[in-house]
Amino acid sequence: MIAGSPLGRGGYVSYAVGMTKAPLYQSLFLQIVVATAGGVAIGLLDPALGMALRPLSDLFLRLIAMIVSPLVFCVVVQGIAGAGSLRTVGRVGIKALVYFEAMTTLALGFGLLAAGLAGPGRGMHVPLAGRAVTDGAVALGSVGGSAAALRQGGIGAFLLNIVPTSPVRAFAGNDVLQILFFAILFGCALTQVGPAGQPVARVIDGLTAVMFRIMGIVTRVAPVGVLGAVAWTVGHYGAAALGQLGLLVVLYVGTVAAFVALALGLVMRRCGVGLWRLLVYLRAELLIVAATTASDAVLPQTMDKLERLGIRREVVGLVIPAGYSFNLDALSIYLGMAVLFLAQATGTVLGWGQMALVLGTALVTSKGAHGVPGVAIVILAATLAVVPQVPPIGLVLVVSVDWFIGIARALGNFVGNCVATIAVAAWEGEIDLAQARRVLAAGDDAAAEAPLTAS
Repeated sequence: MIAGSPLGRGGYVSYAVGMTKAPLYQSLFLQIVVATAGGVAIGLLDPALGMALRPLSDLFLRLIAMIVSPLVFCVVVQGIAGAGSLRTVGRVGIKALVYFEAMTTLALGFGLLAAGLAGPGRGMHVPLAGRAVTDGAVALGSVGGSAAALRQGGIGAFLLNIVPTSPVRAFAGNDVLQILFFAILFGCALTQVGPAGQPVARVIDGLTAVMFRIMGIVTRVAPVGVLGAVAWTVGHYGAAALGQLGLLVVLYVGTVAAFVALALGLVMRRCGVGLWRLLVYLRAELLIVAATTASDAVLPQTMDKLERLGIRREVVGLVIPAGYSFNLDALSIYLGMAVLFLAQATGTVLGWGQMALVLGTALVTSKGAHGVPGVAIVILAATLAVVPQVPPIGLVLVVSVDWFIGIARALGNFVGNCVATIAVAAWEGEIDLAQARRVLAAGDDAAAEAPLTAS
């Protein structure tokens, strides 16, 4: 059975890392903070040394590039197959998928709009030519072939180039759009072959687990990459770059907060339930998600609390696990904002066609990207591949702050999934609103006393 599929309580496989209690000096967050401070100090005190440390960030990007293709393939196949047959999941599954796609598209729009209005990357003047771009392109492989075909041969050549002549060649060339095309076909076929596909599904499960474990290992060297990225950025662009990177972090946190308050708040209002009361009800889970930057750690108790709101167990068991793969609102905001930030930083003008391509690619690459701190960089690299006008070296900029952005990203994804469950249940008429209001009004203390709905 595909991990992350709607197996109900206890059936969801967690790939989160770094959640066990460890000494403070082993905290990845603390290591990132120290590396950031060290990079700033080096860049300010000795710019030449700071620029000389750039190979450290190149090493981290090369490690990221190493797993882009197999990880994107695995999570897309797993996300599609994990949704199960629509005949099996019935109306609830269809409504959940419709809701997921609508909200993630809206979230992408939020990210693009915020970056377009605030312009956090304007004035950074990252070079579009030279060693930095060449090394960045090597680090991320031969990507963007489909986008190049769009410019040279029109829509026909673009569509033709999406179809790989060989899946092996697509993986070897790190052509993300071709890999996505093959992964979508593979995932759809896997859901249709029935029991005969179970051995393949188990193999995909195993591969995904291995790839996420590799991501966990790569994550442990992130402080080294952040040190090099921050030192190079400050040494090359001066202290002014710190202000713009800080603006990106503040802008992202503010955009996620606005999306939760406006978009998710409106959804909750239409459902007849208050968003603020829901956040208070889930405050313990929110604290854990903020500390670990991953929501897998609170999956069982979250599902239990949602059931105690009067939502049928079958609905919770389908929507929450599927949402972990399909409904990543805050990640979608990040992808839209980060791509536009990097375009602004490099002085690249993206047309409407390119923006639509980014939106479409992000909607697919984001599926299944959950549970492991740092995986958003992999997904961003895959999304960035379709707009080769933006040099890959720009990833160095976001690497230096991504680990701080990850807190808001994890919280936004978690809240989005909880709201999605309530919304789909209300849409399907499978929630006892009177019980939900009573439990939320009483707060978290009522969770232990509220009766579970019958399954």
